[in-house]
Amino acid sequence: MAILTELRDPRVKNVTVLGVEVAPDMREAKVVVSIMGNKTQQATSLRGLQNSAGFLQAKIADRIDTRYTPKLKFVLDDGVKKSMAVSQILEQIAAERAETATHTQSVTDDESDHQPSEMDSEEPNVPDHTDDSVEDDDVHLPKN
Repeated sequence: MAILTELRDPRVKNVTVLGVEVAPDMREAKVVVSIMGNKTQQATSLRGLQNSAGFLQAKIADRIDTRYTPKLKFVLDDGVKKSMAVSQILEQIAAERAETATHTQSVTDDESDHQPSEMDSEEPNVPDHTDDSVEDDDVHLPKN
């Protein structure tokens, strides 16, 4: 809470505390944080947190009653960023599958438009040559 409300370092932005691992002797605590932004912004925020560790340790000392106040060590966790990247990849795959399904459906619809209807006869469409003047290029089919 002190990081959000009491820390005035302008470098510390978009920080989420994911967890704290305290050593059994309470002398050290590893604070796992997630920082949104590019690598430079993450490094700047992490440096700001490390520089503010003394201030934050004093706030912890005011709130807990122990022999030792844990020395804070901030560790960057990329899990949230990686999960967001995985989520984007999954959304992209879902969009591609939907596009493929739409394309497949439209091809199927086009094929069904070309299916023979009931009005079409089962016999092939043969031109009726009743005229005796047939040219050599015409195809002659036997009449049934």
